[in-house]
This record gives sequence, structure tokens and C-alpha cells, in this order.
Amino acid sequence: MNLDYPLQPVAGAGAPSPPRDPSARLEAVSTLLGDLDDFPSCADARHENGLAQVRLGMAASLFMSLRAKHPPTAGHSLRVALGCSAFASALSLPDDERDSLEVAALLHDIGKLAAPDSILMKPARLTDEERVLISRAPATACEILRWCATDKAVLEIVGNSLAWFDGSRRGDGRAGEELPRGARMLAIVDAYDSMTSNQIYRRAMSRERAIAELFDLAGSQFDPELVQTYARLQSSGGAAFEAAVMRRWLVELAQHDPDSMWRAQPVPPRATVGSGAAPFYEQLVQHMQDGVVFTDATLRITYWNAAAERLTGLAADAVAHRHFAPQLVRLRDESGRLLEDEDCPLGEALRSRSRLVRRLLISRRGGGPPMAINASIAPVTSSDGALLGVAVQLRDASSEITLQQRVQSLHERATRDPLTGIANRAEFDRTLVRFVETHLEQSLPCALIICDIDHFKRINDKHGHQAGDEALVSFASLLANGCRPGDLVARYGGEEFVMLCADCDNTAATLKAESLRKQIASVSMPMLGGASITSSFGVTELQSGDTAETMLRRADRALLQAKERGRNMVVQLGGGLTRAKTAERGAGWLGWLAGRPTPLLVERTLVTSAPLVIVAEKVRGFVADHRADVEEIDEEHLLARIDSSAINRERRHSDRSTPYLIELHFEERRVKTDSARESAALRTLIHVAIRPKRYRDRRRNDAIERARNIMASLQSYLMAREYAGDADAEDARRKAKRGASLQPSAESPDETD
Repeated sequence: MNLDYPLQPVAGAGAPSPPRDPSARLEAVSTLLGDLDDFPSCADARHENGLAQVRLGMAASLFMSLRAKHPPTAGHSLRVALGCSAFASALSLPDDERDSLEVAALLHDIGKLAAPDSILMKPARLTDEERVLISRAPATACEILRWCATDKAVLEIVGNSLAWFDGSRRGDGRAGEELPRGARMLAIVDAYDSMTSNQIYRRAMSRERAIAELFDLAGSQFDPELVQTYARLQSSGGAAFEAAVMRRWLVELAQHDPDSMWRAQPVPPRATVGSGAAPFYEQLVQHMQDGVVFTDATLRITYWNAAAERLTGLAADAVAHRHFAPQLVRLRDESGRLLEDEDCPLGEALRSRSRLVRRLLISRRGGGPPMAINASIAPVTSSDGALLGVAVQLRDASSEITLQQRVQSLHERATRDPLTGIANRAEFDRTLVRFVETHLEQSLPCALIICDIDHFKRINDKHGHQAGDEALVSFASLLANGCRPGDLVARYGGEEFVMLCADCDNTAATLKAESLRKQIASVSMPMLGGASITSSFGVTELQSGDTAETMLRRADRALLQAKERGRNMVVQLGGGLTRAKTAERGAGWLGWLAGRPTPLLVERTLVTSAPLVIVAEKVRGFVADHRADVEEIDEEHLLARIDSSAINRERRHSDRSTPYLIELHFEERRVKTDSARESAALRTLIHVAIRPKRYRDRRRNDAIERARNIMASLQSYLMAREYAGDADAEDARRKAKRGASLQPSAESPDETD
């Protein structure tokens, strides 16, 4: 179980009604959760309702009402409850306090039952007025729970679930440690799950980016000490705490009788029709090259396949159960006119009960020119003539080659590994460079996954090299089947494989890797006597200042960490692509040093909310991935040398390698924030100065551009922003100048260069 991942739907039987006998209850709940691929992946209503009854008893009817109103909110509430349970285990909370926290987390969004459907189903960001309405949900939840909850702690946690730690927003007026500890914990887990889940108006953040956001708001919105604890829980993988959550929900809660507080009502099993053929139909539609969308008779989206995700840029879990409207994909007619709700072709097909074929234009999320598509829209009716909904088929009709198609073309022309039939290392190396350059130019995310088979030497030693080769072929086939058009799978060497994922961020790549890891571990391999193999994965996303080499080294570090932590797991490193400011302060002079000076090319003061110990760890990753040589280091200062070949993506073979010196000074200090209750918050400041090591390299035309690439890469690794303070920034720069020790090369200057 890994609480870092959003929940995914899985197949399984209907949830049984909880029996009153404790031993029978344990067996029923164990059977319920046994259907899940990986606890607690339970987006299916039957599993969610079953877990809610174990925790809530009769009050589970409230959770079921929320799921009937808006399933994504119910799924979010269950993930938050399980996350809070792991958080409570990490803090060793008393049982009564943990019970209150889990119940409050499951029901903290119950107030959204009173929210209009137009807000919950809106396929866009909320307006200020709509956000005000949603912010009243905790008060509404307290009004609902006050009629059935006997635990006042539950009401206090729910009522303060949106309260800021500094007391500046929402809540009952309390601030700091006066707020219930459960409410402070719930606020952190709630925000983390929201940030790492796909939304209609944005993609899910990577786990590192979400943790950085929590640190950024520590002291104002969140309790800083609890943020530190939660960050450690996430970075450790949380296996021990996840085991405690599993034991608690499967055993301890299953044995206790929720009827002691509420009268439980059994959950009727949901009937299924045609369940035998359903998996085949789903696989067929999911792997079609055309986008497929299903809606019910009210135009609420019930299915959105992978091709629809690619065409529109909208994730399936972000649009699920939302009302389809032309604004969702900025639907236009052939002339380019935006369609209004009354012109929606899906609604027209419903009204006319006839099939429509239209040429339309859609706009991908994130911008870019509209894409021409051929849309086939057909109403769906039951055997008795009742209107069930609409089936839509979307086919790319544009003559313009998309980014995914260009990468797919490269994949089709690639040279192949003779054993596995997938791309070989040479083709991967060529493609990776183009891949990185193209995505940086387009400002699109892309991800790199590197993996290998655990203990592969044992397979060769025990079963022979022929069996080992067959295992490699099977492993490569599983990876290739998990690819989308535009992705690339290659054999990097031996039992090591790599995957390039186009237009894919950290969250999506980590989910893909985790899915492949579980699938590989579950496949029985005849050549190994029916045994299965396990594999380890390292994942990273392209970030500012990256080259093909730094991206590959970062993914390789992630794979190494997965092996060091015990193998058969996924580790993700890096914060992803950001739009960093490109404005630089002018190249200045730190003074005459040891004879002739070397010019300062780039100078910045960066600030991050992460503590100094985490900043130091990220700097170590930067140094390792760029193969930098550390020349001086102490607690507050680092001097390193970086060769230009590690940062110049367009360097010609005839170019001479140019070394650069990068000096960093670190300081933890309190800086001014916008908080109403706190005048300053603890932040880490990093003053960065970059210059050529040799005096003769001072006039090279691309020296400043290379230094800017180094700065952009460092800023991405630290997930920091440029510090805008005046007096504080000047003070940091003065400290850096006093401690500057950048010495020019001992070789004589080249006057003719």
C-alpha cells in the first residue's frame, strides 16, 4: 500500500453486508479488500461503501449519500481518511483521538451535499463567488453531523478543517496550537491529496512539488512541525505506518462493532449485467486509437478512454462524472466559432435520437492551435427504447503532425534490440536528446522511467541463460504493452530498460511505473517454472536546465535508491518542469582576486521553504547528476566546478570544454510573509554566483547563456524561486562577497583568445 498515489478503479465482486458476529465481520471485510490490487485502491463504490461501514456504521449512509452526489469527492474523502490514519500512526496518537480524526476525515466534505450541481460538476475553475459557497461546506457539515455525532472532537475537527494555522482565514477564530491537532493534520493531508490528484483545471502535481508547496505555506496555512513530520513520512515510503493502517482497517476496526454508536444498515450488493464480457469490451475501447467518450442521458461523463486523454489533454479521472459542455474542450465548429451549450452536438443527438457526424475543432488544455477532429455521435437506447446516453467517437483529422506523432515516427524507424525487438541503447541515446530539446522548446512535460529485473543473475544461475533470455523478452513485452503512441521503450543494457513518456508529468509516470511493477510481479513465467519476477523503477520528469545526461542520471539515482530500499518498488526524484524567471542581474565583479579577475556571469539569491537539510540533499543530487567536482565545502558554503559539456545541449564536437565555478552560500532566516498573525517565517536563502574558471574564457559569446543554463537547472533541483526582498537580499549578497573565494586558474591568461 502506498498512500502517495491517487486511487484507481479495480475490478472486484460486490461488497458484502457487514455481519454482526465479529469473526464473520473480519472475514467479510477481508474478502472485500482482497479484491483490491493494492490497499487502499478502492474507487469502486462497493469497496468505498464497505470501508465506510467498517469505520462509520450507520453513519456510512452519509458517506454513501456523498458518493451518490459526487463520486470524486467521496473517493477523495476516503483517501484522506486513510492518509490521516497513517499520519496518526506516525505520531502514535491515542486510539480515541485517532478514531475522531478518521471519522472526521471521512465526513469532512459531507457539507458539499448542499452545494449546487453546477458548482460540483463545473468543468473549469470556480469563480470567487463559487469558492465562497464551497468554503461554507465545513459549517454545513457540522450542522449535518450535529444531529448524529456524539463525539464533539469530530465536530471540532470538521469545523476547523479549512482553518489556517495563523488564524487569518476561516475556522472559529483560534490559531496555532489552539486549533485541534486533528484539524491541523486533516488540513495537511487534504491539501496533499488535492495537489497530487488530477483536477479538471490542472494536472496532478508530483509528490516532491506537493511537499514543497506544504513547506511554502508552513507557518501560515499549515502547522510547520506537522508539515515536517508529514514530509518525513512521505519521504520514508511509510511502509511501517501503511502496515499499521492495513492492520487497523482490516483487523481492529473489522472486529469492533460500529453498532455500539450507530445502528448499521446493510449495503445491498449491486447487480451486474454481462460481467463476463465487460473486461474484453473495456480493453478493446481503452486501446483504440480513436477517442471514445460515453455520457448518460443528462450528459454526465461516464467513460473517457486513453485516446480521448491524448486528444484533449484532460485526464479521465479529472473529467469523470462531470457534465459535458462545449467549454470543457472549447469546442468550435469548422468556421472557428465557439459553441454554446444549446449548440452542443451531444445534446442535439439526444434530442433528435439520431446519429450525427461532424467536423469540429477542439483546444487542448495548456494552449496551442485548435485541433480538427471528426466526431461521430450516436444516442444509446435500451431494449425498451429508453434513452440511456450518448456514445462519441473522436478521430484526429488534422494534417498537422503533433508532437506525439513525431516521436512515434522516430520510434517506428528506430533500430531494434536483436533479442527483445524493442529499441536498442544507441537509438534511445539519439532519441533522448531530441526528446528533451523538443519538450523544452514546447514547454511540455515528459518523463523518463528506468527499470531492471531484480536479482537477474540468480535467474541465469538457477534456470540457465536461455530462460534468462526468455524472461528478458517477456519483461520487454510487458513494458511495450504499457506504452502510448509517442512513447519509447528501449533496452539500455543487460536486464536494464528505459521508457520515455511524451507529454507526461511525474504523477502520471509514477502511476504508470507502479502499475507496471504490480503487473510484472503478478505474471507467472513458464520458463522460470511458473515463478514470477520483480522489478525496481526510477522515475523523473524533465525540469528546467536539464540535458539528456542530467535527466538520465537523476532517473538512475532514483533506481539506485529503489534497490537500496529493498527492491520491487518505485522511487521518483525531481520536481518537474517549471517556468522560471529568465531575467538575470547584470554581470558584476566580486573584486580583483589573485591577480587578474574572472568576470561574474550570473548572480542570484534564491529562496525556498524547504529546510536546510533538505536543500543540502537536493544540492547533492545536482552535483551528482552534473558530475561536478566539489572544491570547497562547509556547513554554509559550497564551491564546485562544472564542465560546460554537462550543461550545453548544443555543444559542437569541435568546441573546447569550458569549466565554470559555481559558489553557493546557504542561510536559514526568517523573512517577511503576508501572514496576519506571524511577521516572519523560516526560509532557506541560497546566494548563487557563477563565473568561468579561467580568465581567457571570459569573452566567449555563449558563456552567459551556459551560466544561465546552470542557474536554471540548479533552481529546478532546489524548487526555489528568486528572492525579491530588498534589505534581506542585499545582506545575503554582502555575506557572499565577504566569503567569496572563487580563484582564477593558475595558468597564464590567453591574451589572444
